This record gives sequence, C-alpha cells and structure tokens, in this order.
Amino acid sequence: MKMKTKYTEGPTGKFRIVKDFLPPPEVLAFSPVRVKVTMSLSQSSLDFFKKEAKRYHTPYQKMIRNLLDAYVARQAL
Repeated sequence: MKMKTKYTEGPTGKFRIVKDFLPPPEVLAFSPVRVKVTMSLSQSSLDFFKKEAKRYHTPYQKMIRNLLDAYVARQAL
C-alpha cells in the first residue's frame, strides 16, 4: 500500500518561496514597439542562447530580447 502524501504550507527543505514576478496575461497580449539594434556578444553567450533556443524550439534572438525585457522590468521597480 502506498504512503499517503501529506501537504504542508510554506517551504520544505532547502527550498524557498520567491515573489511572483511574471507579468499578467494582459501585458503579454500586446507587443511593444521594437527597435532593431546591432550588438556584439561573447561566443559563449551566443552559444548558450542558440543551444537553449534549439532545445525550446524558439528563436535565440527572442530569448535574448525577453531576458533584457525582464531585466528592465525588474530594475524599474
């Protein structure tokens, strides 16, 4: 017979609860105006984003753009 799972409030073990920082759906529904730029990245950074983009079947430029947008949103608080 399987042991019954007991759920508790709050973190367990070495985990911790982090503040929800994800944008609400209404923010995701609209695309902001985009401006094309040229930038140089280190080879290791570019390799990382290309590898992860391939893994998630998305353009690596989109991942970099989303990372920058998330950083700016956090810093604007």
